[in-house]
Amino acid sequence: MKNYKLLCFTLLFSTLIPTSYAHDDTKKAAAKSSMFIGVDSMAAKVVKRFHHALRTSDKVTARLLLADDVQIFEGGGVERSADEYASHHMLSDMKYLAAVNNKTLEHNVKVMGNSAVSMSRSQTTGTYKGKEQNYQSMETMVLEKQQGEWKIIRIHWSN
Repeated sequence: MKNYKLLCFTLLFSTLIPTSYAHDDTKKAAAKSSMFIGVDSMAAKVVKRFHHALRTSDKVTARLLLADDVQIFEGGGVERSADEYASHHMLSDMKYLAAVNNKTLEHNVKVMGNSAVSMSRSQTTGTYKGKEQNYQSMETMVLEKQQGEWKIIRIHWSN
């Protein structure tokens, strides 16, 4: 009888533990999936290509993904065209992003006809010009389909 109780306890215990871990994994996966919505859309792919172009110092691609009349809001300032951004802050943004690590924590993209909104949160770490970087930032981009291609028409960066 004693062995039977031990066997029952062992079987019960061994079946509960994996179930609770599986449940935790399912909850984590569900939470993560709600943090990344619409990231397979064409508009989201443009946002990702823009980020990649900035990280890899690909000026041509970064410029092509911006609408000519893009407005970029950052640090209390505004740049009112892709050419203005390309001639002012784009190169310094590229140098900075090449030097630090940037991990996307959350990214949601909502497409509404010929318009889309991309909102993301990321963690930046590393060292730039001898200073440690460790902060979270927010990004909002508005995209518009122009002549069949998604273009970024507004960017707001904050940290």
